[in-house]
Amino acid sequence: MQPGGIIVDMTTSEPSLAKEIFDQAQRQGVSSIDGNVTVYPFSPSTNENTLQAPVSGGDVGAREATLSIMAGGDVDAIARVLPLLKLMGKNIRHMGGAGAGQHTKMVNQILIATNMIGVVEGLLYAYKSGLDMNEAIAAVGAGAAGSWSINNLGPRIAKRDFNPGFMVEHFLKDLGIALKESQAMGLSLPGLALANQLFVAVQVPPTYTNGGRLGTQALMLALEKLNNIHL
Repeated sequence: MQPGGIIVDMTTSEPSLAKEIFDQAQRQGVSSIDGNVTVYPFSPSTNENTLQAPVSGGDVGAREATLSIMAGGDVDAIARVLPLLKLMGKNIRHMGGAGAGQHTKMVNQILIATNMIGVVEGLLYAYKSGLDMNEAIAAVGAGAAGSWSINNLGPRIAKRDFNPGFMVEHFLKDLGIALKESQAMGLSLPGLALANQLFVAVQVPPTYTNGGRLGTQALMLALEKLNNIHL
């Protein structure tokens, strides 16, 4: 890579790896990067820059250029690639130095994981009580209980559409990173740990064949098994 180039790592990986990549780039240029890397050459400067920019928004966000991008790294490097990032997303934020983008993605994944437990438990309750699930989703989705997951994945669950936007096996990789980072910081996050175990159950037969390749809304399958219910 020419001096002054910028590596934008859009993968979700450990914050420590992002810091290692950043340090290597500062010292001697890019050597080894674990994951998909997009390289953007820019005008020469005294050193190379690395920017980690995990994304959130799934398949729909990628197609419609509405991804949320949480970026960590040098602020000047982020400013230089901002026009390119805007082609992929609308909500673009600089979260801090190397590793900050990855830490923010972990916040995102923890929120999604624990929220999905609430979504599937609420829908199981709706089903068991005799409510029409789609009507229940429409009723609560417009209020304080509303979330992206209930409003977008809830209807998929109601019609048993478990095709992936984001696969369970990929989500479990992210949850593993979140658990490791939490432990390193001395945090006890029981909701995260529970969500991880339930998602593990989705991909273990006989819960579902190839469960790891299903979307995260397939968490419903694990809760169905626990309750001996089939929606």
